[in-house]
Amino acid sequence: MSAARRVVVIGGGLAGIAAALDCAAAGAEVTLLEVRRRLGGAAYSFDREGLEMDNGQHVFLRCCTAYRALLERLGSHHLVAVQPRLEIPVLKPGAPAFLLRRGSLPAPLHLAGALARYPHMTRAQRLGAARAALALMLLGRSARGRERERLDELSFGEWLARHGQGAEAVSALWDLIALPTLNLPAAQASLALGAFVFRTGLLASADAGDIGFHTGTLREIIGRPAERALLRAGVQVRLGWRAERLERTARGFQVHGRGGRGERADADSLSAEAVVVAIPHGRAARLLEPLLGDRARALELLGASPIVNLHVVYDRPVLGEPFAAGVGTPVQYLFDRSAAAGAPAGCQYLAVSLSGAEREMGMSVEELRERYLPAMRALLPRARQARVESFLVTREHAATFRAAPGVGALRPGPQTALRGLVLAGAWTATGWPATLEGAVISGHAAADCALRTLGIHHQPAALREGVAAESGALA
Repeated sequence: MSAARRVVVIGGGLAGIAAALDCAAAGAEVTLLEVRRRLGGAAYSFDREGLEMDNGQHVFLRCCTAYRALLERLGSHHLVAVQPRLEIPVLKPGAPAFLLRRGSLPAPLHLAGALARYPHMTRAQRLGAARAALALMLLGRSARGRERERLDELSFGEWLARHGQGAEAVSALWDLIALPTLNLPAAQASLALGAFVFRTGLLASADAGDIGFHTGTLREIIGRPAERALLRAGVQVRLGWRAERLERTARGFQVHGRGGRGERADADSLSAEAVVVAIPHGRAARLLEPLLGDRARALELLGASPIVNLHVVYDRPVLGEPFAAGVGTPVQYLFDRSAAAGAPAGCQYLAVSLSGAEREMGMSVEELRERYLPAMRALLPRARQARVESFLVTREHAATFRAAPGVGALRPGPQTALRGLVLAGAWTATGWPATLEGAVISGHAAADCALRTLGIHHQPAALREGVAAESGALA
């Protein structure tokens, strides 16, 4: 087949799915290659002990307009739900539960009441946190050039300390948001990304931070619907196909790889005028190095930050809320996934999400059990009489790029030095941390670049869906 007006998308995660759908909608011939036997990338489900479990709890916010629009496109938006108003049940051992809830006033006053009543900080700490939040709203709004870069070179924790936020305040409040969104504690995270998260999700608009949940499994919401939507759009989807080498040709690129498994794997190649590389940055670096040299190797500098998830099935309900956050405990966030996973009647399946989990990555299952089951009993009184029916652990050692100071200068835009060779993924320069939203935005940006290479004119996703994306690290 001629390479003219042909796009190959390497990677079947959210970025690749969005890029492939955009390119196909604009009239390109699209083939999507995915090494796994499923779509969804880092957001997937698996079957274990009779339950359908998600690898992690990928929540989103009301302001994640690109991700929500993609779910509508896939026809699975009915399997997610957004809170009518931000509410985070906060649990602390030995203390009553507190509902961190936004009020009806406009931003940023919508959080003033919740902060004023927050019991896990002193009155002086609460006043200091309010002053720091106001300073965060103004931070870097008019910054340009080197001034913007300096914000990315500072740590969020360092900035908070300068604004009177001690370790106790950071642990009780700021890390409640920083850890799950940046996959690092504030002390280790980029100030630019930390400021973006708080301004975009909590301070700029009253309803932006309302939390969205997947009421079904990721397989039901992303994997299977994406395959159906791609096929309807005319995209050729090749699962179990590994891209091993890219070659530049007179008309574009040749993608060499193989499909199938083991000795049955058959070598194959595909030609295209444009190629979208939408795989994790470590794999992208290895695939692109023969063509881009040092520029590809530099992707390794983005580093990685792990996530560990604990899957605990109790013989009775122990958590009365659909989810909760923990302070003063190693338990970060808990989610009741009983209904989605198909837990046995009377049992409750809780997923415990541990972000920035470098310590936990080195712990055995038994060590995690010994550390976290007592912590769960201390946090949840009803767990003290309950029997643990199952305790499973899933680990994502390179779940996200490392959102540390200086990372903004390392994140590439979608267009590489070679015309038609395009990058996508939550690790590219979307301005967002490594989130569902960032992945989808990157896919739209990559499709725009690829279609320009083909000479196909279309309306960019940012205009079509109202997506407000900004290149580079935001300050």
